[in-house]
Amino acid sequence: KLENWFDYYLLKYTRNKEQRPRAKLGFLGLWGKKVDAMDHYTAEIEKLSEKIMVERQRVMKDEKGVMPAAFVSFKTRWGAAVCAQTQQTKNPTEWLTEWAPEAREVYWQNLAMPYVSLTVRRFVMHVAFFFLTFFFIIPIAFVQSLASIEGIQKSAPFLNPIIEKKFIKSVIQGFLPGIVLKLFLIFLPAILMMMSKFEGFVSISALERRAAFRYYLFNLVNVFLGSIITGSAFEQLDSFLKQSANQIPRTIGVAIPIKATFFITYIMVDGWAGVAGEILRLKPLVIFHLKNFFLVKTEKDREEAMDPGQIEFYATEPRIQLYFLLGLVYAPVTPILLPFIIFFFGFAYLIFRHQIINVYNQEYESAAAFWPDVHGRIISALVISQILLIGLMSTKGKAQS
Repeated sequence: KLENWFDYYLLKYTRNKEQRPRAKLGFLGLWGKKVDAMDHYTAEIEKLSEKIMVERQRVMKDEKGVMPAAFVSFKTRWGAAVCAQTQQTKNPTEWLTEWAPEAREVYWQNLAMPYVSLTVRRFVMHVAFFFLTFFFIIPIAFVQSLASIEGIQKSAPFLNPIIEKKFIKSVIQGFLPGIVLKLFLIFLPAILMMMSKFEGFVSISALERRAAFRYYLFNLVNVFLGSIITGSAFEQLDSFLKQSANQIPRTIGVAIPIKATFFITYIMVDGWAGVAGEILRLKPLVIFHLKNFFLVKTEKDREEAMDPGQIEFYATEPRIQLYFLLGLVYAPVTPILLPFIIFFFGFAYLIFRHQIINVYNQEYESAAAFWPDVHGRIISALVISQILLIGLMSTKGKAQS
């Protein structure tokens, strides 16, 4: 930061060499003693450099200051594989070896966590995610019950003259439930990433894979199953919880065609609008102009303000796989949903291909570490779709008999 300010005043001086720039030492440079800006920041940089040298020497001499982790390189792949996959000490928790991520994706804050702490942290996060997933369905069901014509009429009777209008009624029935669900999930990816960081993973790709897995599982339980088993009343949820386990696929299978309209609107609200928002990038655009107006003083500041960052795989990939699941489930049941899914995938392919190639920075290489997780979720989606189809067909067989 000091070097950046020095570069800023040096740039001002090169533009006007007749007068050396001066700066105030008070709060935000608004008041205080006036000094020669270039001399002041040069002296501050020298003082800070000396402090860094002293602190570095102190840390090197202090045993507690040394991080209990190391990166080891091998001359052969065989040696690296043997070391990463074998036990190195009698006590298996004393010295752990694993494949090292590349330098750009190391999450340094988690590198020195002890084994026992990692185990406790991960257990705590598993419990927290369980409660987050299964208790989140209650507010979603409650709000979705209100986000309907009947729910609004019961909770706010004074709005009856407004909601009886044809346009307002169509918006409430078509888009309001999907918009409400989208608003509930808007902060979820960031929360799941914080939980992954607390667990102690040492690579960014591992953090994103864990957050993506939990985001997909959350969508499966709350967006897919939750939207099916909860409707305008909580009696459906109550009967669902009281019945035997072998009746669950049948109950969900029967409810799937009923919710086709809701998922069509959800695909348009979350999928189509999300992809359109991705190509527009309104939020980064506004943030850039605010930074450019208030904070940018040097070329380095401008480069940092224009940095698009990396695509958030943990937030985008689970949503795409949810739509894949919806396509598999509704293809034999309600094929009218398929054109919306196909349009989304075609649109998303064009947009994300452009964004990955021309917009986002590739901050690290993970050697396709995401693929096993993606493949596993594809197979699970196939299995889920078949189970639910069996449940639906069993009810039709009973009705005919």
